[in-house]
Amino acid sequence: MADGIEVRGKRVRVYFQYQGELCRETLPGIATPAHLAHAERLVGTIKYEIEAGTFEYARHFPNSPRVKTNTLGHYIDLWLEIKRNQLATSGFAMYRSRAEKHIRPRWGALQADRIDHLDVQHWVQSVLMPELHNKTVREIVSHLRQIFRLYRTRNRSAFDPTDGITISLPDADDPDPFTREEINAILTQPTERLQEINLAQYMIWSGPRVSEAIALAWEDVDLVAGTVEIRRARVAGQYKVTKTRRSTRKVKLLAPALRALQAQERFTRHLPAERIEVLDRDNRTLRQQRVRFVFHNSATDAPYRSSDVLRHGWWIGHLQNAGVRQRGPNTCRHTFASQMLSSGLATPEWIADQMGHTSTAMIFRHYAKWIGEDGPDVVGALNRGLGLS
Repeated sequence: MADGIEVRGKRVRVYFQYQGELCRETLPGIATPAHLAHAERLVGTIKYEIEAGTFEYARHFPNSPRVKTNTLGHYIDLWLEIKRNQLATSGFAMYRSRAEKHIRPRWGALQADRIDHLDVQHWVQSVLMPELHNKTVREIVSHLRQIFRLYRTRNRSAFDPTDGITISLPDADDPDPFTREEINAILTQPTERLQEINLAQYMIWSGPRVSEAIALAWEDVDLVAGTVEIRRARVAGQYKVTKTRRSTRKVKLLAPALRALQAQERFTRHLPAERIEVLDRDNRTLRQQRVRFVFHNSATDAPYRSSDVLRHGWWIGHLQNAGVRQRGPNTCRHTFASQMLSSGLATPEWIADQMGHTSTAMIFRHYAKWIGEDGPDVVGALNRGLGLS
């Protein structure tokens, strides 16, 4: 019997090496001499096409289980399941959105080994780039690359059609913090929403993420020592531990931040505790906590459940009334870093520690900006110190 053909009972099966694996496929019909001759010709054709690089598994064996599990959609499903177990709900939602909105509609039904580099390049340049920001395109290509990396764990000789595709990013926008004049306008603008003023003052002068500020509980606050412990955040409708282990931290408060908490005490400290579930860093374990949240929505008398509620329910209108150019609530974090840097008194290492970062480079790259009008007269001090005046 010719190489590549075997008879199993009354059925004919062909076998061949493809992408480093031995493949076996049973042909329809019984093992007659004519059928064996057909199988021999088929094996010859398959070997020739594999050598020539034109072999298409689905064309010869459309009903093969291997074909069904060789579509990119199959690997998209596997990849998403892995990500579901690795990521928090908020992070996974973004991965799933990119895959379902962009990757699956274009590539999901195709055999993974038939997706060509030039086709992917054309898709990136002609479909994604005209519609999306460069950063989003880079993320989508990165996700597609991860899916192909998963595919190659089962097809080790397969190539990655995303190899060599790079997406350049524009220079990041400089931090855009509030100046001291803008801070004063925000905090002194008349409003009946006193709890929100306390929240803004606390964020501006202590630098938490908004998600950390709205999840702050009185159980985390020591007004006598003037400290708070940042232990949790509220993200995508869920309480979770802080963004990184380094982000779990004890912060010594500046006087304005401490005064904001002292002013807030009469609103919420006396309220009964509520039971919440906090998602741990493994994105699976839920831990029970009983807490009394510090900051409540003045309009509903309930704790803030998202930064969007703060932004659209009070922040935008308040900045407009205060005559301050619109920026989001997270600008308070940028403002803290920039005010500390511009003071000339706080080191980048201290700022990074207060904000829950290990790298001072992050402070300069993403948060801090020297605010000349709020900083000391460095030139004057140098002239005096060096005897140049």
